[in-house]
Amino acid sequence: MATTDRGHTRARLAAGALFVRAGGDEVLLVHKTYGIGWDIPGGYVEPGESPAQACRREVAEELGIDRSPGRLLVHDWAPNPGEGDKVLYVFDGGGIDDRGIVLQAAELDRWGWVRTDRLDEYVVARLSRRLRCALAARACGVSLYLERGVVTSAGSLPPS
Repeated sequence: MATTDRGHTRARLAAGALFVRAGGDEVLLVHKTYGIGWDIPGGYVEPGESPAQACRREVAEELGIDRSPGRLLVHDWAPNPGEGDKVLYVFDGGGIDDRGIVLQAAELDRWGWVRTDRLDEYVVARLSRRLRCALAARACGVSLYLERGVVTSAGSLPPS
């Protein structure tokens, strides 16, 4: 856990965009040449930058698409033993034209649409949980608060 000189937690922030193909059964994933492999477009928030600004910057850098992110879908407190506390934001990416995607070759080597029922084959478990919650939040028109990719009572979905 990263701390300040006063012992307060200093979490790392990251933000990404969830792009969903028409029909809602496929999400856009990018394959990073470092780290965990498959992920949604996004990355760490820089000093003085808001999560929404970071999402926009990262999508522009990684996909060559410059636009403001949509509604916040999930806010996930996700501590990591090796990296300390993290707070991860997933924004609605809206629609996307495949022909407009220009990958950032320095960090990404491919992208693809992945069926939501196959997410576990592509991403680590905590990201799969986060993406499933983001999909549910998108479908219900809400934002969710998560801890380790799990909805808590503080951020539950409305009853069906």
